[in-house]
Amino acid sequence: MSSLRIILGDQLSTSISSLQGCDKTEDIILMCEVWEEATAVKHHKKKIVLIFAAMRHFARQLQDDGYRVHYIQLDNADNSGSFGGEVARALKHYQCTQVIATEPGEYRVLQSMQQWQSDTATPVEIRSDHRFMCSRQNFSQWAHGRKQMRMEHFYHQMRKDHNILMDGDKPIGGQWNYDSDNRKPPTQNLVIPAPFKCANDEITQQVTALVEKHFGDHFGDIAPFHFAVTREQALQVLAHFIDQRLGNFGDYQDAMVEGEPWMYHAHISFYLNIGLLLPAECIKAASDAYQQNNAPLNAVEGFIRQILGWREYIRGIYWLKMPDYAEQNFLQARRPLPDFYWTGDTDMNCLHQCIKETKHNAYAHHIQRLMVLGNFALLAGIDPDKVNEWFLIVYADAFEWVEKPNVSGMVLFADGGVLASKPYAAGGNYINKMSNYCQNCHYSVSKKTGDKACPFNYLYWDFIARNRDKLSNNYRIAMMYRTYDRMSEEKQHIIAHDSQRFLDRL
Repeated sequence: MSSLRIILGDQLSTSISSLQGCDKTEDIILMCEVWEEATAVKHHKKKIVLIFAAMRHFARQLQDDGYRVHYIQLDNADNSGSFGGEVARALKHYQCTQVIATEPGEYRVLQSMQQWQSDTATPVEIRSDHRFMCSRQNFSQWAHGRKQMRMEHFYHQMRKDHNILMDGDKPIGGQWNYDSDNRKPPTQNLVIPAPFKCANDEITQQVTALVEKHFGDHFGDIAPFHFAVTREQALQVLAHFIDQRLGNFGDYQDAMVEGEPWMYHAHISFYLNIGLLLPAECIKAASDAYQQNNAPLNAVEGFIRQILGWREYIRGIYWLKMPDYAEQNFLQARRPLPDFYWTGDTDMNCLHQCIKETKHNAYAHHIQRLMVLGNFALLAGIDPDKVNEWFLIVYADAFEWVEKPNVSGMVLFADGGVLASKPYAAGGNYINKMSNYCQNCHYSVSKKTGDKACPFNYLYWDFIARNRDKLSNNYRIAMMYRTYDRMSEEKQHIIAHDSQRFLDRL
């Protein structure tokens, strides 16, 4: 009696639960590149190369380790184009008596997976994904009965549960969170290390040609491609970050510099999200650097909070609130996505820089995503469905479980405060403080209204005004309404006029 064991493109870890207990002599490992997933949205070309190349390398590793792997490439003549179709074909070919899978990262895929048993008349076991440090069940228990599910409270509990950066029952250093130390603006003398670049072997070159052939009309530049596609390479990226970037990561994690897309960030979210790296080992690497006096506490705590706190919290919110979460539009934003999100053709230099780098790298760091690209979408009232689709398409680390709560909750406040306590709206002054983008912009960040004024300045107050019914009772932004109400009627009228004129041109 053999089992058909499924490994999806974001489950490339030998510790994945679907492999546990595998009989190498009898069981079959099914991996497949399917059109259904590659075209669910028109993913960035680099993203498809990353996933397919990493899948092919992982399949080869499993084969070298003695597993029986049934791998279906995208252009295989018999490829049915869907997970369900390939599971049915493999079951028929190998006469397996059961299917074993690890829960996927997307609600839509889980729904499909739950149909396999009835579609194939074969028992299907869907196991928990143990790569995460908080199970879906444990998060649900933590969230039960809470009026507010704030990440900070969850993070404290995770630190205690896993004994990370703890001194007994107290946080090392006396503080749980050093975020206030991690907001330094960029200076002119920053020395930013080059990112770690991986060479392309024959497998990756073949995948690149495949993607160029079949997905040439997708967004993004396919070359140069320097992502890690094996666990060995991903571990090298992690080591490079710990050695060369972690020390400055804390201070400058919010900073943005024109022509420096990578800054001091780790660039490991790609590999965490497809399984080449595991959260616990990344946390340990940073914690060890602190214990060995190779990195300051504010940097190490900030990095660990992103993985142990934010990443686990976001996943918990996704599975707790789906599928209804996908439909949330608390602010009733309906505007279509501007064309410049695809082209970068805008006079707003901050947006131009972030979109250009996104197109080239399939990457932007979290402040570029939140406070430039996301902030504009929030202020302009762009439809959450369109913004979610864009973020899912353009970033190589974007999978729905991590993308949707970040965008609908953190970026757009579309969930009405389930995730964030207030909208993360800001005018041009924030971008000017945390970047050098404004120096080379067509608009003037010092001007509040008029043709040459930075659009973020008047759009911010227009956002406040038009969402009064929804937001005026939010204690964290009550002061903004008092400030707006002290403005003269003439100034309020100019803000509304300039905003409408700008938005109409979109």
